[in-house]
Amino acid sequence: MRRILALAPALALLAGCSMSTPLAGTAQPAPPPTTEHAAEPGLPPDPRPAREAKCPYLSAETVQDANGQHVTTVRVSDDKPHPSCFFYRPDGGLQVTVQVYVGTKDVATKLVNRAAPVDTSNPASDPAGWKGGYQPAGDGVVYAVSKGEAAVIVTSNQQQSIKARTVAKKAIAALKL
Repeated sequence: MRRILALAPALALLAGCSMSTPLAGTAQPAPPPTTEHAAEPGLPPDPRPAREAKCPYLSAETVQDANGQHVTTVRVSDDKPHPSCFFYRPDGGLQVTVQVYVGTKDVATKLVNRAAPVDTSNPASDPAGWKGGYQPAGDGVVYAVSKGEAAVIVTSNQQQSIKARTVAKKAIAALKL
């Protein structure tokens, strides 16, 4: 009888491992953080990497220098006329994403406000003539600005906004926006 009582806690633990529903009061892992936004009418969806390729407006070296991490892989989206670019670090993690939108002023402004809402973000006005905001995003930062019909949104896995801002300025200059 003592052996059965001694094994009861172990059996209960093993039985709990096969349960599909968590026990009340048991800590559950948090879902992974996401930067995706709910689909909004009139706004393009968040960009997704489609294939491995060079970014047509930013080199891997430029992003490495600005963000402070080695870039091993670059992927691009199928967006037109300017694909979004995704820069990955050696461990496979995403370090920088650059989204460029050129279309209507209203959509450009809304994209920037979706990424860095006016009510919660710090104001951004660099480069000159561009307006938007920057704020923490996940474990990093987002820097989003628009000017006229163009918007540039940069996310970085680094917490210093100057890194994302530098990437945004380089993209804007390279595209002559």
